[in-house]
Amino acid sequence: MLNQEAIETLFTHAHTNHAWLDKPVTNGQLREIYELMKWCPTAFNCSPIRIAFIKSDQAKARLAACVSPGNVEKVRSAPITAIVGMDMAFGRKMPQLYPHADVQGMMEANPKLAEETAFRNSSLQGGYFILAARAVGLDCGPMSGFDAEKVNAEFFVGTQVKANFICSIGYGDHDKIKPRLPRLTFEASCALVL
Repeated sequence: MLNQEAIETLFTHAHTNHAWLDKPVTNGQLREIYELMKWCPTAFNCSPIRIAFIKSDQAKARLAACVSPGNVEKVRSAPITAIVGMDMAFGRKMPQLYPHADVQGMMEANPKLAEETAFRNSSLQGGYFILAARAVGLDCGPMSGFDAEKVNAEFFVGTQVKANFICSIGYGDHDKIKPRLPRLTFEASCALVL
């Protein structure tokens, strides 16, 4: 079992960040995040997540042009903003990732299933991404306020990748964190089905 400090780092003391310290995130840290999150489960080991790490001022300006007004400064000021995408043609990788069944054929025969699988599992991997970033000492600011078609045209043109959500990462300015908002209780969210 994780110790209390680890639980606090990953869950109870972690906040969504939108203000950042002027401290860089290294390429090594980005690789470390990926190397942790890639081991978490997905259906058929399909691993549809594809991540574009937006780092330069020029790339930030391109992404800022695709987000809602309230997210522009969040993208510009963050050391890195990850575009968490989903490979809609992830089935091509299935002979490598799940060689004991014809998942590629199953997905090619059922485009609706393939789309649902890509979305559901890239979302799962996006959650793992946030936890992995926290585990390596970074803060996260996930966002959904963006024009997906613009993001896809700007960053994923010529590919089968589509944006799922965006997430800034870096060292948060904890002096600017808003108080934690309430969460629903177990009783309000869960049912024990016996």
